[in-house]
Amino acid sequence: MKKINRKDFTSTGTSRQEEVNARLVNAKNATKEELFQTYNSSDRGIEHNEVEAARERYGSNNITQGKKISFIKRLYEAFVNPFTAILFVLALVSAFTDIILAEPGQSDPMALIIITTMVLISGVLRFIQETRSGNAAENLLKMIKTTTNIHRKEIGSQELPIEEVVVGDIIHLSAGDMVPADLRILQAKDLFISQASLTGESEPVEKYNEVPTQQYDTLTEVPNLAFMGSNVISGSAFGIVIAVGDDTIFGEMAQTVTEKPDKTTFEKGVNSVSWVLIRFMLVMVPIVLFINGFTKGDWMEASLFALAVAVGLTPEMLPMIVTTCLAKGAVAMSKEKTIIKNLNSIQNLGSMNILCTDKTGTLTQDKVVLMYHLNIDGKEDARVLKHAFLNSYYQTGLKNLMDLAIIQATEDKQVEYPELLELEKQYTKVDEIPFDFERRRMSVVIQANADNNSETQLLTKGAVEEMLSICSQVEYEGNIVPLSSEMRTHILSQVEKLNDDGMRVIALAKKLNPSPINTLSINDESDMILMGYLSFLDPPKESTAKAIKALNKYGVEVKILTGDNDRVTRSVCKQVGLPVNRIVLGTDIDQMNEQQLESTAKEVSVFAKLSPQQKSRIVRALRNSGNSVGYMGDGINDAAAMKASDVGISVDTAVDIAKESADVILLEKDLMVLEKGIIEGRKTYANMIKYIKMTASSNFGNMFSVLAASAFLPFIPMLSIHIILLNLIYDFSCTAIPWDNVDDEYLVVPRKWDASSVSKFMLWIGPTSSVFDITTYLLMFFVICPATFGDFSTLTPGSPAYLGFIALFHTGWFVESMWTQTLVIHMIRTPKIPFIQSRASASLTLLTFSGIVGLTLIPFSPFGTSIGLTPLPMVFFLWLLLTVVFYMLLVTLFKKIFIKRYGELL
Repeated sequence: MKKINRKDFTSTGTSRQEEVNARLVNAKNATKEELFQTYNSSDRGIEHNEVEAARERYGSNNITQGKKISFIKRLYEAFVNPFTAILFVLALVSAFTDIILAEPGQSDPMALIIITTMVLISGVLRFIQETRSGNAAENLLKMIKTTTNIHRKEIGSQELPIEEVVVGDIIHLSAGDMVPADLRILQAKDLFISQASLTGESEPVEKYNEVPTQQYDTLTEVPNLAFMGSNVISGSAFGIVIAVGDDTIFGEMAQTVTEKPDKTTFEKGVNSVSWVLIRFMLVMVPIVLFINGFTKGDWMEASLFALAVAVGLTPEMLPMIVTTCLAKGAVAMSKEKTIIKNLNSIQNLGSMNILCTDKTGTLTQDKVVLMYHLNIDGKEDARVLKHAFLNSYYQTGLKNLMDLAIIQATEDKQVEYPELLELEKQYTKVDEIPFDFERRRMSVVIQANADNNSETQLLTKGAVEEMLSICSQVEYEGNIVPLSSEMRTHILSQVEKLNDDGMRVIALAKKLNPSPINTLSINDESDMILMGYLSFLDPPKESTAKAIKALNKYGVEVKILTGDNDRVTRSVCKQVGLPVNRIVLGTDIDQMNEQQLESTAKEVSVFAKLSPQQKSRIVRALRNSGNSVGYMGDGINDAAAMKASDVGISVDTAVDIAKESADVILLEKDLMVLEKGIIEGRKTYANMIKYIKMTASSNFGNMFSVLAASAFLPFIPMLSIHIILLNLIYDFSCTAIPWDNVDDEYLVVPRKWDASSVSKFMLWIGPTSSVFDITTYLLMFFVICPATFGDFSTLTPGSPAYLGFIALFHTGWFVESMWTQTLVIHMIRTPKIPFIQSRASASLTLLTFSGIVGLTLIPFSPFGTSIGLTPLPMVFFLWLLLTVVFYMLLVTLFKKIFIKRYGELL
C-alpha cells in the first residue's frame, strides 16, 4: 500500500479532499499490517518523536472556525449605512455654510448639532445592541475541552486533548466517547456509533473491523470506518487515525460554514427601500435648490434651504428605529429561552414562509422508545415484555439503546401489568451467550427463584430473519404450533407493517432447559419457540403536531429535510400530521438540474437520505423561487443548509459548527418556541415598515408642498432650522414605534420587503398632506398674516411688518406640519379606524401628542423667537382643527382606495 500524503497531491494538482478520500478508501480495504506500514504506526501507536512529523505531513486536528468580527469592524458597520452616509455629508455641508462661511456674528451651529446627534444616537444604539447580542452568543459557543484515549510508544495510553491527535495515532474508543478524527477500525466489540450529527440517521450504526465485501454509496456507510463528530453509543474499539482536522468529513462540512453567506431577504429589502428613498431625495433636492435660487435670487439661502430639505427627506432615524425594533424583538425572545445571535434574524423569522427542518431531535425526541411488545397474533402481551426485560436486564454486556428502552418500558407499565413488578427479584441468571454481529442476537439463561425443579429458560432476542432461522415453533392463539411456511409468511407480513410505520423490529424466543451451565453454546440456539416482536421508534415530541398546526396557521409551510431513511421519515410525518404524498431521496436530487429542483422543492414536503450538500441545494432552490426560508438543525450535516437559508435555527446542545452557522439558538429544542419567534418577527417588521412608510410619505408630502411654495411664494416657505427642528421632534415622537401594538390580523401572513410598495405608498398618501399644506399657505398668505400686518405687496422689504409677515407665515406652516405629520402616524399604523377600532400603544400615543403640544408651544417661547418664530393668533387654531379633521377624512379615503387596489396598507 503506497504512502499517500498531502504534498503528493498538491504537486499534481489533485484536490486536497480527493487525496483524503483516497486515503479513506485505501484504508477501508487495507490490512492492519499495511496500515501500520503506511502511517509508521503499530499496535502500540506511533513513536513519540514522530508526532510532529505526522502533524506537518497530514495537518493538525483543528477545525477552521469562522473569524470573529473585530471591534473596529463592528463600530464601522454600526455607523456606515446609506442614511448615515448622507447625514455625514449634510453635516459637513452644514459646518461650512452655517459656521465656516457664515458672516461674522451669524454663525449658527444648531443644524450641525442636530444632525450629528441623530447620527450618534442611531450608530451608538446599534453598536451596543449588536455587541450585547454577540457576547451572549459567544459565551454560548465556548467549546468544552474534549479529550481522547491515545496509545503511543514510550508514553503508553493517555487521555489527551483531541487537538493532540495526529494521523497514525492508535485511539481507544468506549461508550460515551466522541470520535476525535476519521479512523479505520482495527478491533471492535459490540460497537454501535451514532452518526446523527453527520448523516441525520437516528439509529446507531454497527461498526466492526472486517474488510467490507460490498460497495457502499457513501464513506459514512462503510462499517470499518468511524468519523470525527460521531459518538460511541455502546461497545469499545481500537482504531488508527487516517485523517484529522479540516481533512475529515466533519472538517469538509465545516468549511462551507466559513464561506460568506448569501444576502437574506431582510438585507435585500432594507437596501432596496433605502435606495428608493435616496433616489427620491437626489431628484427633489436639486429641483428645490434651483427653483429657490432662481425665484428668490439668494443662492446661499437657497442652498441652506435645499440642505434642510435633504435632511427632511432623509429618514435619519431609520437605522435607529430598525435596530431598536430588532433589539426589542431579541429581548422578547430571550425571555422565551431563545438567543438571537444576529439582530436581523428576528425579522427574517417573521418573513419566513417555509421552515425546513431536520427530523431527528427536532420533530422527534432523539431517543429509542419501545412502542409495542406484541405476540404472534399482533396483540400487546405483557409476557413478551416480561421475557424481553429478563433478557435485557441480565445480560452482562453493555446495554444498548434498545435494552435501555425495554427496561424503561417495563418500569413504566408496572401499574398496568402488576406481573412486571420486581422481576429482577423473582429470577436468577444462570448463563448467557453474548451478542455478536454474525449471529445478530444475544441470549441469557434464567431460573425462577421459587422453582424447586430447577427448570431453566433460554431467552433470545435478535434480528427477525436470524431469529426465524433458529425457531421451529411459535406461540399462536394460546397454543404452540409448528413454524410452517404459511406462519413464516404471516410473521414477516406483520413485521413489514411495523417497518412501514418506521419502526425497527426485533423478535423474542424461548427454549426450556437448554444445556447445563458451562456447556451452553450457540448450538443451544435452535428449535426455539418464537414468542413475539418488539418494535422501537424515535417518537415525535408531544408538542410537534401542535407546533406544525400553529406554523401553518401563520402561513409557514414545514418541509422535512433528513438524512434518515424514507420509511422512518414517513412514519414520523404521519404521526405529527404532515401529509406525505411523495418522498424524494437524495439520489433523486442528484439527477435534477436547478430548474427541476426548484419545481420539485416547491411541490414536495418531505426529502430523505440527504447529504449536507443536497440539503443546501434544496434550501437555495426554495430561496431562488422567491421564498423566505428558515432551516432548523443541530448537526454538522445541517450547517451548510443553515448557512444557505435566510435564518438558521439551532439549539444549545448542537455541535459547535451548527451553533456557529445559526442565527437563532433555542435553549429548548421545541418548535413551539418558533411560533413565538415568528409572531415577534412580524411585529418587528410591522413596526419598521410603519416608520418607513409614514415617514417617507410624510416627508415626501412636505417636500412636495415645499416645491409648490417655492414656485409661487416671494420668500422661502420655511427656514432650514425650522425644517430640521420639525424633523427632530417628529423623529423623537417615532422612537416609541418599536413598542407599538400590531393588529392580530396582520400577524397571520408572512411579510416580505417590497421597495415598490414604499414608492406607491409615498406617491398615494404623501400628496394628501400637500393638499392641506397648500390650503394653509393660502390661509396664512391671504387671511391670517394680512389681518395682522397688512397685504404683503404693500409692505416694505426689511421693515418690521415685512419680517413679521414672513415669521408668522413660517410659524403657521411649522405648527400645521407637525400636527398633520404626527397625527398621520395614527392613521397609517393600521388599516382600521384609528382610536376606535385600533389603538396605538400608550407610549406612542403619549410621545406623539407630547410632540404636538411641545412644538405648538415653541412659537410662544423665547427659544421660538430666537429661531425666527412668532406667537400665533387664536383664530389660527380654529382653522387648524378644521384642517386636521378634513385631512384625516381624506387620508382615510385614500387609505381604503390604496388597500382595495394593492391588497394591503403596510
